[in-house]
Amino acid sequence: MRKIRVLFLCTGNSARSQMAEGWLRQLGGDRFDVHSAGTEPKDQVNPVAIQAMAEAGVDISNQKPKTLRIFLSEPWDYIITVCDRANETCPVFPGDHERVHWSFEDPAAAIGTDIERLTVFRRVRGEIAQRIRLFVNMENHRLAEGRVR
Repeated sequence: MRKIRVLFLCTGNSARSQMAEGWLRQLGGDRFDVHSAGTEPKDQVNPVAIQAMAEAGVDISNQKPKTLRIFLSEPWDYIITVCDRANETCPVFPGDHERVHWSFEDPAAAIGTDIERLTVFRRVRGEIAQRIRLFVNMENHRLAEGRVR
């Protein structure tokens, strides 16, 4: 069976899109070929995102921010923006795919103590996980009905 190709996009590709990529790898298994990228990628994945995901049993420590330009010519089933700014600036990708927008707060913009910032990352991590679970369930339902993408 062909894998479902998913690209998560955000601005910096350092937190939300990286967490979404990690969750889909974990929860979707080998049915998905998943990547993430940014419109203006940072130099590294946010260490607090790595910590928050590790607490949930998802290792994103080896993931790296990437520019969306390297993915423009590839075929995708889904292109999912996870921040409003990326949604507004996302270029047109060629081909037949579904473009989806999930708006999540930017945990990297959180201010306060380390614990307060980590609390925001944990909340956003949970929101992303919930959305990924719904997405995987939707795809499993499509598969069961014979409506494979």
